[in-house]
Amino acid sequence: MIKKTYVEVEVKFDTNGNILPLKIIWEDGKEFLIDRVVDKKNAASMKAGGNGMRYTIRINGKTTYLWYEEPSWFVEAKI
Repeated sequence: MIKKTYVEVEVKFDTNGNILPLKIIWEDGKEFLIDRVVDKKNAASMKAGGNGMRYTIRINGKTTYLWYEEPSWFVEAKI
């Protein structure tokens, strides 16, 4: 089962105002460095619900998604 989980995200803003997520900080304080942002587009989370800017990211060589649903960030977490 998948649940929508809000997370803290450390980001960088470039001179054009673009947002680059750098790190996800989980509810328990565990941190995950983002190796690379592969893609960014407006999309819905079909598994957990919600809509926003979906970042396709790589963490430790694995591809996953991170959504920016203003003003919050969320992931699809397994429960």
